[in-house]
Amino acid sequence: MKLHTHEWGTGDRVALLVHGIMSDHRTWRRVGPALAAKGYRAIGVDLRGHGASGRGAYGAEIFADDLVETLPAGAELAIGHSLGALALSLAVERLAPARAVYSDPAWALGNAGSVDPAMFVQFKRVTRGVIAGFNPRWEAADVDIEVATVAAWDPDTAHALAGRYAVDRTPAAPVVPSLVQVAGLGRLVDEARKAELRLRGFEVRTVEGAGHTIHRDDFDAFMESLDGWV
Repeated sequence: MKLHTHEWGTGDRVALLVHGIMSDHRTWRRVGPALAAKGYRAIGVDLRGHGASGRGAYGAEIFADDLVETLPAGAELAIGHSLGALALSLAVERLAPARAVYSDPAWALGNAGSVDPAMFVQFKRVTRGVIAGFNPRWEAADVDIEVATVAAWDPDTAHALAGRYAVDRTPAAPVVPSLVQVAGLGRLVDEARKAELRLRGFEVRTVEGAGHTIHRDDFDAFMESLDGWV
């Protein structure tokens, strides 16, 4: 499927941005312009079932195939958050970016203590107040965007990652030089997993005090943690 995309900047350097579940390219409202200011043409994508992209069959590998169908190969940088990090890791060999950043990746689905993707279905009718309560550090614009992106989201995407589809897809090794950003207040990457990722060849940096959506919880710390990678 050819996915909907949005671009910031016109630089010669290309950066790919892949959002998490329930979101779309609008989640990168500050990251895209920041990369553009550094000389990138930043391309944010809407995964199928999200934003302005089409609907259809869903699954981790399908999300990855769509990225390959839509995005240019050989970008200088690719950043994926949560589900986007999972999809990016399954597409990275074919997309062949020079560097990849996996921001609090949803790799260990189905493992003890992991989040069941099916639980996100209940957020389909979430109110602005609830979103703001769950994310007290977000700016008002990010809360408004979350309301809009959830309204545009197909909850069947969550069912396609739950149950028998919730398997650990942690890469055995990085295909390209890769950074894993870990949310200090997140649940997806604990200390044992951080140590294992380092053994597998990933650089791991923790953004202390940040929740799962690091780039919205603490934008400045998110960008600082990319030092040497952008």
